Amino acid sequence: MDRETRVFAESHFRGLRGRLPSKVCPTPDRVDFIEKPDSFSYTDFFKSYLLPNVPCVFSSAFTEDWGSRKHWVTPSGKPDFDYLLQNYGDVVVPVANCGVQEYNSNPKEHMPLKDYISYWKEFIQRDYSSPRGCLYLKDWHLCRYSSAEGLFTLPVYFSSDWLNEYWDTLDVDDYRFIYMGPAGTWSPFHADIFRSFSWSVNICGRKKWFFFPPGHEEALRDCHGGLPYDVTAPEFLDSHLHPVLEVTQEAGEMVFVPSGWHHQVHNLVIMKSCTGINFEEFYQFLKVIAERRLLLVKKIGPGELQCSEDSGLGLQHTIFDISRIAEVLASVVVNPDFQRVDTSRFLPQPEDLLQQLQEALATTEPL
Repeated sequence: MDRETRVFAESHFRGLRGRLPSKVCPTPDRVDFIEKPDSFSYTDFFKSYLLPNVPCVFSSAFTEDWGSRKHWVTPSGKPDFDYLLQNYGDVVVPVANCGVQEYNSNPKEHMPLKDYISYWKEFIQRDYSSPRGCLYLKDWHLCRYSSAEGLFTLPVYFSSDWLNEYWDTLDVDDYRFIYMGPAGTWSPFHADIFRSFSWSVNICGRKKWFFFPPGHEEALRDCHGGLPYDVTAPEFLDSHLHPVLEVTQEAGEMVFVPSGWHHQVHNLVIMKSCTGINFEEFYQFLKVIAERRLLLVKKIGPGELQCSEDSGLGLQHTIFDISRIAEVLASVVVNPDFQRVDTSRFLPQPEDLLQQLQEALATTEPL
């Protein structure tokens, strides 16, 4: 991020202060398709999609060098079961039953990948049916392990990823998932954790996305305030009442899912590679990112392009992140529910961390 982009971003957020957010965001007319990597910069993405919080689709040219696209797919564009079995057959994976509703999700079991692939082949042979139901390999954390090296390259557009940076620091979890499944598998209606943005790449196959801008999901609530399990059910098909964007994602393409957008995803044959908490956990999350950014800003000076050899963030993006964390933390410490939390063991105290962030901003170049 350059200084001009940071000034633009800070101006955007200053314009929002003191205003109550609209309950319903407008629905874009279409989802933009980004064709060429060489002509689309991080600044282009940041200004046109991340800040406005609207979806877009990147062409397969953005992922053509990924190892998973080269090794996991046959020349005919199908999943390469032989390669997957040879390299991951004994790995135990989580599998959901798409035919059974459990609250607003599906029940899960665990099985070796070789058993799931055996099921998958049989499912296809039975004309896409099985007495075991429609099983979907979901939320496989393969990227935690060394065997995942070379499978994908993190797109520069998503290099500022607070959630995965936090979990990588703790070395206990991540939000990088692999999904696999035959035609008919799907993910129920939901929004991502923390209402964060996410991104998703099809290694092969096709999938259909149903997008609802923030606020539009409110019209779908039932008399108990619950959101629907399946927005493609007949009672939800009136597009005049419930504006929705539909996107068909082809092999190799990458979808950007903006913050707070509810969505539902149906697989037309896919393999996908990506990316509840209480106040105490949320503060720990903010603290980890804040302390890492404060450390970086001490190491760098104006004009440097990189914060450090192991960070893709420049000076301007580091300062921008500090300003966003400070604003979020400032809203948290005055929240009545947070004020009821026992923070006596928090180090540093939330107010002290907020002060450190504000002091760091005061010593950087003025906007």
